[in-house]
Amino acid sequence: MTNRLAFQNAENYALQNILMKRPLQPPDSHHLSATIGWLGLGNHLEAIEELEKIEPALRAHPDVLLVRFEIYSKAGEWDVAAEAAAALVKLQSNAPGAWIALAYATRRKPGAGGGVLQAKEILLPAQTRFPKVWLIPYNLACYECQLGNQKAAWAWLEMAFELGEPRQLKLMALIDPDLEVLWAKIAEI
Repeated sequence: MTNRLAFQNAENYALQNILMKRPLQPPDSHHLSATIGWLGLGNHLEAIEELEKIEPALRAHPDVLLVRFEIYSKAGEWDVAAEAAAALVKLQSNAPGAWIALAYATRRKPGAGGGVLQAKEILLPAQTRFPKVWLIPYNLACYECQLGNQKAAWAWLEMAFELGEPRQLKLMALIDPDLEVLWAKIAEI
């Protein structure tokens, strides 16, 4: 069964909403732990194989989707990573990390539906929903920089600095290639 079919089939189960609110139980929780172990060892192929042992009805569980996102992100398979993140946003729309993951994968996704502009369009409503999460305006600053909008990028970066730990963000921004055109200005802070 392909990954896309697994997502679609899992979404069709009548008890999905109930199941998604409960922690995974053995043996599925063991398969998820083993998947995380393989991922930690850097073996995404074994991680995928282990993840596929999880009951099909539970492959759309938020914990499984998050690990699926991690696996396919590390593998550079951005289409599948974006699908997992999009499913996470559907299930956990009040989790800022799901939106950030979706934007991250969408930015890197090749072809139609992917790119910096599409990632920005995902994070703009997320910033409204989660105005206190510093990583959202930080990523929006990166996107604006990549789109050539330095003034907007700087405004987002200032917001991120207000929300987060300025000293750590400065160090992070000074090595972030997305923000390279702003490095001189960042260094002055």
